[in-house]
Amino acid sequence: MAFRRPANGRSPLVNPQRQITSFFSKSPSSASSHSPSHSPSPLPSNNSNPNPKPKTEPKSKPSRTTPSPLPTKSDKKPALVIGKPTPSPASGATSSKYGDEVVNRRVRVYWPLDKTWYEGCVKAFDKSSGKHLVQYDDSEEEHLDLSKEKIELLKERVTKLRRLRRFSMEDDDDEAGGGGGQNVDKDVESGGDDSADEDWGKNVEKEVVDDEMEDLGLVDEEEEEEEHVVKEVKPQLKRRKSTGIKLDPVKKIKTETSKDLSPKNNNNESSYTFQIIRVRCAAAGEKASVMVDSVLEVDKFDRYTAREEEKFRFLGKNRKDANRRSPGDDNYDPRTLYLPPEFLNSLTGGQRQWWEFKAKHMDKVLFFKMGKFYELFEMDAHVGAKELDLQYMKGDQPHCGFPEKNFEVNAEKLARKGYRVLVIEQTETPDQLDKRRKQGSKDKVVKREVCAVITKGTLTDGEMLSANPDASYIFAVAECYDGNQQDDRIYGVCVVDVATSKIIIGQFRDDSECSALSCLLSQLRPVEIIKPKKLLSPETEKVLLRQTRSPIINELIPLKEFWDSEKTIQEIKKIYQRICNQSSSSSLNGSMSSDSEDHLPEILSQLMNEGKTGSFALSALGGTLFYLKKAFLDESLLRFATFEPLPCSGFADVTRKPYMILDATALENLEVFENSVNGDSKGTLLDQLNRCVTPFGKRLLKAWLARPLYDIDSINERQEAVAGVKGANLPLALNFRKELSVLPDMERLLARILSCSEANGRNSSKVVLYEDASKKQLHEFIMVLSGCEVIINACSSLGVILENTNSKMLHRLLTLGKDLPDVNAALKHFKNAFDWMEAKNSGRIIPRDGADNEYDSACRTVTDIEICLQKHLKEQKKLLGDPSISYVTVGKESYLLEVPESLSESLPSDYELQSSKKGFARYWTPTIKKYIRELSEAESEKESKLKSIMQRLIGRFCEHHVSWRQLISTVAELDVLISIAIASDLYEGPTCRPFIVDPSIENESPFLVASKLGHPVLRNDTLGDGTFVPNDVSIGGSSKARFILLTGPNMGGKSTLLRQVCLAVILAQVGADVPAESFKMSPVDRIFVRMGAKDHIMAGQSTFLTELLETASMLSSATHSSLVALDELGRGTATSDGQAIAASVLEHLVNKVQCRGLFSTHYHHLALDYQQIPKVSLCHMACKVGMGLGGLEEVTFLYKLTFGACPKSYGVNVARLAGLPDNVLKKAAIKSEEFESIYGNKTNKSTNQSMTPEIAVFFQSLRNCLVSDGIYDICELQKRAKSLLEQK
Repeated sequence: MAFRRPANGRSPLVNPQRQITSFFSKSPSSASSHSPSHSPSPLPSNNSNPNPKPKTEPKSKPSRTTPSPLPTKSDKKPALVIGKPTPSPASGATSSKYGDEVVNRRVRVYWPLDKTWYEGCVKAFDKSSGKHLVQYDDSEEEHLDLSKEKIELLKERVTKLRRLRRFSMEDDDDEAGGGGGQNVDKDVESGGDDSADEDWGKNVEKEVVDDEMEDLGLVDEEEEEEEHVVKEVKPQLKRRKSTGIKLDPVKKIKTETSKDLSPKNNNNESSYTFQIIRVRCAAAGEKASVMVDSVLEVDKFDRYTAREEEKFRFLGKNRKDANRRSPGDDNYDPRTLYLPPEFLNSLTGGQRQWWEFKAKHMDKVLFFKMGKFYELFEMDAHVGAKELDLQYMKGDQPHCGFPEKNFEVNAEKLARKGYRVLVIEQTETPDQLDKRRKQGSKDKVVKREVCAVITKGTLTDGEMLSANPDASYIFAVAECYDGNQQDDRIYGVCVVDVATSKIIIGQFRDDSECSALSCLLSQLRPVEIIKPKKLLSPETEKVLLRQTRSPIINELIPLKEFWDSEKTIQEIKKIYQRICNQSSSSSLNGSMSSDSEDHLPEILSQLMNEGKTGSFALSALGGTLFYLKKAFLDESLLRFATFEPLPCSGFADVTRKPYMILDATALENLEVFENSVNGDSKGTLLDQLNRCVTPFGKRLLKAWLARPLYDIDSINERQEAVAGVKGANLPLALNFRKELSVLPDMERLLARILSCSEANGRNSSKVVLYEDASKKQLHEFIMVLSGCEVIINACSSLGVILENTNSKMLHRLLTLGKDLPDVNAALKHFKNAFDWMEAKNSGRIIPRDGADNEYDSACRTVTDIEICLQKHLKEQKKLLGDPSISYVTVGKESYLLEVPESLSESLPSDYELQSSKKGFARYWTPTIKKYIRELSEAESEKESKLKSIMQRLIGRFCEHHVSWRQLISTVAELDVLISIAIASDLYEGPTCRPFIVDPSIENESPFLVASKLGHPVLRNDTLGDGTFVPNDVSIGGSSKARFILLTGPNMGGKSTLLRQVCLAVILAQVGADVPAESFKMSPVDRIFVRMGAKDHIMAGQSTFLTELLETASMLSSATHSSLVALDELGRGTATSDGQAIAASVLEHLVNKVQCRGLFSTHYHHLALDYQQIPKVSLCHMACKVGMGLGGLEEVTFLYKLTFGACPKSYGVNVARLAGLPDNVLKKAAIKSEEFESIYGNKTNKSTNQSMTPEIAVFFQSLRNCLVSDGIYDICELQKRAKSLLEQK
């Protein structure tokens, strides 16, 4: 084995012979002392000693399994040897044939170019190839034919050893070191003391030096009195535990530093130091005692703070942005920083490069690539230590990092916590830097560029994203506002889901309370807001704050960053022109308008033609595009984006009212998506209906719930489809769900595959990556292909149900060529192109014949040259008259013509002798040399075509992107329909299919009639000992009451009834069954809900003001077809004011709006006003009232909707249930009767002035008797009546 073989897709630029220097220099040196490369750490062996005659001998000779002991103070330090000679192969190395018997055995493998041995473990054996999988101790893996390698099988080691790595103090020239794993000692991994503060004050020039890699030491961990602990180089190498000792790799230990073990001289050569943490251990068998001085930890942060105050004074009170504006300036930009020239001049090249990036992105955490590691410096290091549990490197400069393979995990962690992550990648290798320097460049560091900005909204991959199917929306808003708070305003909105490449855009007019904007925000719950700086009205700012859940706020400079419509149009046309120029077909984007010369999507062309009507929507799109451009996502997103019009947009088809409107208040009060306890989905309507098995199905179900249907034909069509997957078809539907359950998030996965069809950002070819990114991309590509195959087969199986249903929707969804695209031919092409399973296992595509013309052409060229070589061999045999002449390969030289020595005299003069063996000589002819040269070029071309085969296949896959998207969309609909059908069977009690009618056809006013209506969410197992009581509800219709005025005791079920009616309406218009024996209604265009007591302190709104603002929205926006649910309006103020407001609102809704509604109240005299009005039905929640202990009333709740008004609310009963003291309850009961008699006397003075308070109390008791079915003591009432008559 000559060198470490790079895996497919890995950059071959990793040079194991090069010392990779550290980023920050501690001491100036003209000769570079390099840090270790990131190959597996070599282990020293007594049989491969590179320096057999050292200047000094250690006192104790090391054995094969015991490391050389660390020298004591009296030891003479051995000289540092740089450039070790090639070690002789170990005597124990063997070349036997190995098989399964060596699996799980420890092994040492010799690498000639690295000139050292590496330890690892044999993990597996592949009999077909005869190769073993060897995992080295740094977790890197390699497939080897052990019979062809120099190896040693190791015995179980008695002494546990830990690797020590030497680190260099060298400035960054080709820095590929520098990082460390999480919870890993970064001083060891970085390959350099990057944290040295002294370097920040020096401007030292360095040279790029190519040198040998590293020295190494070992520590015996089984010493009882003392143990030298060095954190591991890789996080996978776990700490070994000796008897009675447990070490915590995360904990920082401040202890004494052992004496320098390496030589220091007076010739300005770089010095080497081992930093060893000394742990005092107790006797064997006793618990180890680790002395940690917490005060020293605090001192470390104090030093960081003191250093920052001293070194970076420009970050303090005198901080300025890049344009030298102070924070008090109106145009101050906190995202940038002005760096004083004297500070920049004091930095080395590497430091200056980092600070120049940071100064432009002060609002972001920099992931700064150094070789195989991402480094975090200065203020970013504190974020890494706090949020990612990274270890600080030693020194006064904050510094930490992690290896490249942990990039996605750590980037996602920070993004999820609200940070913006700026990814800075190397775009040049050390070798390329060397070439530039030789050509006259004075650069000391490799080139780096910003390649990605990762935030909550721009995440497209990650474990947490995969676990959460909810969309992460970016929401951009532009506003037209004239400054008058009471006037309407116009909003332009652009909503982007980057993970699925979906863009929703529109413009709409809103009221002074921003009701439509609030509704949109509550439905979408965006994770990022993009807005023009200081241009939105205060009311809009309050809504953005109130209706979101801690989003990232991005304020862009108007015009310059948040473009107006004209600038947006120019940029969009440029982008789509580039896309079309790069594509061989103008139909690249299926959503493009076919007759558009600019190849724009149809919705964008429509917006541009609308003029001012679409200008603010285009401006919002412009702000979004600028933001995505900075994240390198603009072109990749637009290339295959799907555009949708905003449902409430001014240019959408709103004449047919396709959807019911659920505003923010309704969604919140009805707990459609979020519960009121902790804000998650448990116990919500979404939770009840969500039986989807695919993530994209779950997202579609949420969209359906946010916008229930209004069109009767659409509702009936969906109801038919839900019914079509039930009954006899249910087993087939359940089997369909089972097949879909194995699918990944196909919608997001497809978007990633489409976006990677063009190299951009971190996918760019110039970015130097050491992890094998192509393997992951190939794995995802195969997952998409396999997923599409699963979908086609599942839909084919489900198609049998069409024989048993007349549902137009199911026939459309399951018929090939309609909503179900015919992708069989495309899938067959990719199935025949390569072996999916083999490619998944090997990480490489080997195309079959005919799959790729370019690869086939390269293969034919190689074959033709090989045929020519064979033809030339036949010619030489004939020329020399010896059929035994043949081609042989010796080492790297192939096609050597092996000729017997007996023919040497008769050979042509152009034969060139290359080598010989006994009896034979080997030659090349000019023809052979020509063919070999051509063959080498042809094989290189073949390999190049093989490496790029995946991109070409993905390009062909993208040609069918419209069909793939349609396929996933169809399956999502089927998943949601089956989910609704299953959820309907989980209701308790009877269920029915709602009957939706058009009131105009039946000459009816809007109505709703339900028999034995249950609750779609509440279940008996959540109600303790009770069971839910269904109710009959009738609202509206010809000559019937449009409103129910609902009274009843506290806790009697009034609010529950309001909620269950509203939820039943939503279910009916979503297309689901309803928990009722029968349910008939005319469609509802909007549901208004005023329920519960809450305030918006951050918006400066009290509880009562919030209540009235919601009520005002009802009065101004409700229509004849709306449904209103008002719960206890007016309770936030004085009784007289509250009752007056409640009465006025009810009168307006009943007489002016004439909508359907339920109005619950505790103002019982309000019921008296509507006793003779047929438009309002007086009802109450029934209860039984009895006399309890101490003469207090006890109420038994019956939860039954009953005609008639309730005389009291029985609040004292609730006080009793709450556990108030008896003496307080008795006084409250007396006061209650006094207040009611006085209040009743005042309100009824005009009708009955002779009624005294005593008589009023008597009649109140009599009403209680009537309501409670005579439980009250009649005899007692008779006595009181006689007493009152005698007084009369």
